[in-house]
Amino acid sequence: MLVIGGSDSSGGAGIQADIKTGAALGVDVSTAITAITAQNSLGVHAIEPVPVDMLKAQLASVCSDIPPHAVKIGMLYDAQRVRTVGDAIRNYNLRNVVCDPVLVSTSGTTLLDEEGRAILLSMLPLFTLFTPNAIEAAELTKTSVQNSSDLLAAGRILLESGARAVLLKGGHLGGEDSTDILLQRQTPEPVYISTPRIDTRNDHGTGCVLASAIAAGLALNLDLAEAVSRGCAFVSSALRQSAHLWNGSGRGSMDLLRSGVEQCR
Repeated sequence: MLVIGGSDSSGGAGIQADIKTGAALGVDVSTAITAITAQNSLGVHAIEPVPVDMLKAQLASVCSDIPPHAVKIGMLYDAQRVRTVGDAIRNYNLRNVVCDPVLVSTSGTTLLDEEGRAILLSMLPLFTLFTPNAIEAAELTKTSVQNSSDLLAAGRILLESGARAVLLKGGHLGGEDSTDILLQRQTPEPVYISTPRIDTRNDHGTGCVLASAIAAGLALNLDLAEAVSRGCAFVSSALRQSAHLWNGSGRGSMDLLRSGVEQCR
């Protein structure tokens, strides 16, 4: 699969986490890097975008020679790079595209500008699955998301805006369980996926990892619902396996390779 996004120097999210997830799930990963970040468990300290011509060259090099079976999109940084990725999806007829709309880092750093967000929304029909968390769903739909009912309503707005399927991540809403909601245009009823909330501060990169795990499932020819279910199970396993680790002084990364072994048992 092809992963498109930013590099995370801590290894917990972004391209590094995408590669680890693919390795854990038995899927080869090629990359197109949009930006380089300096970050650790305490936050993002610097961002340097990769020149657009270099992003185009990465996409062309991979797609012209090693057509991916699935694509995961993460941090795109700005409008110009969003357009570049959209052009690549169309020009290379990319399929099984999972987009995680990375808008703001956990520490509050803006990772996609307003124009970029508008263009990303116009690209919704290009994505097989769109995976916003509650905060991102609220920002993209200009609504208040305080509970699961609000989250579902935001998801329906995204479907009306052109999305083919949306996985609304409820981890930010609190509660004993973390509940995600899968909405598909061709399936009227939502699918609720609930997992027990795991008490750990090692949850850096959960959104990146989930989208990559789902894309890996699609690359292995799973249908969307099964890929989502297995992706959620993989993240839950990663959080559980990492709960006891010390991975920095803030929000640490997960042990993804061990989680892959655990899930295969």
